[in-house]
Amino acid sequence: MGPGDPGQGPGWGFGAFTVVTVPVRLRDDLAGLPTYVAGRTVPGAVKLASNEMPLPPLPAVLTAVARAAEVGNRYPDIAVTTLTARLAEHHGVATARIAVGCGSVALCGQLVQAVCAPGDEVVYAWRSFEAYPIVTLTGHATAVPVPLTPEHVHDLDAMAAAITPRTRMVIVCNPNNPTGTAVGEDALRAFIARVPEDVLVVLDEAYREFVTDPDVPDGLGLAAEFDNVCVLRTFSKAHRLAGLRVGYAVGPAELAAALRGVSVPFSVSAPAQAAALAALDHLDELLADCAGAVTEVDRMTSALRTLGYEVPPSQANFVWLPLGTRAVGFAEHALENKVVVRAFDGSGVRVSAGTPEEVDLFLAAAGSFAR
Repeated sequence: MGPGDPGQGPGWGFGAFTVVTVPVRLRDDLAGLPTYVAGRTVPGAVKLASNEMPLPPLPAVLTAVARAAEVGNRYPDIAVTTLTARLAEHHGVATARIAVGCGSVALCGQLVQAVCAPGDEVVYAWRSFEAYPIVTLTGHATAVPVPLTPEHVHDLDAMAAAITPRTRMVIVCNPNNPTGTAVGEDALRAFIARVPEDVLVVLDEAYREFVTDPDVPDGLGLAAEFDNVCVLRTFSKAHRLAGLRVGYAVGPAELAAALRGVSVPFSVSAPAQAAALAALDHLDELLADCAGAVTEVDRMTSALRTLGYEVPPSQANFVWLPLGTRAVGFAEHALENKVVVRAFDGSGVRVSAGTPEEVDLFLAAAGSFAR
């Protein structure tokens, strides 16, 4: 593959940005676009790098996908009508307040497009979800990252202080990816109250189904109370549909309409819509499997702390090891022991919950790492 091929370009990340002389003019600011680094899949190794559920989609979901694929020659429902109605019923909100998209990350990008003009600011914690700086820059906005606290939690006071007259959007990833930490209801409610009413607060709750701490709020309640709050959810994690790309936003009706307006037409495929509907039909079973993932997170946390690692409390389906400059070395050691984890160079390592056998393999690798 040559340097000018699509796989070497900027963005979602199959390599660093390469400057190539072409007759058309590209955006100058793309040279600074961060690269989204996906968790690697290595043949023969256990993959605990991408926060995926280790179980495949449910049989009923696979049946629904196969049936939808039979009419793959036809365009899907552009308005995602049936799934939107089902989500509205499930959450007890009006259909007008819901926008379904190609994963919650796509909706995050659509939010920047919908609320930000060139030069407007987006405030978010860092380290947090890797896509935030990418969707901010591609949406012509200015990123304002705010460091986490020493406990690896959102510093809501610092985030509130970072808001300026140019701020149009603030993102709170709760629980936070990649640290797994979460902020409680009182702190989050006080923070929202400090945000100007014309600034959108986005609560990214991709891991909501794994939360066990009763102090961590369901953002939908806050979205019902505050007119400037939007909640993002996904079918990629708890519902085991990461490869089918379905997510949704719940917020003010005007915002949801704007999200639909800036979306790529037909971006939510018919198999994806059918899979999400079938998953909702079997939600109890899926949530029971989420509880199994939480058990493995608790087991990893306890074992790693016993081994001497710092592990922040996680409310997601992964753990965070703030290893700093040793992060890459730890990941390489894990790979030598047939386990793929996600290293953030200079920051730490994120390890997803796998099956009990996969977790055993990872813990053995962690135990043999020279500390």
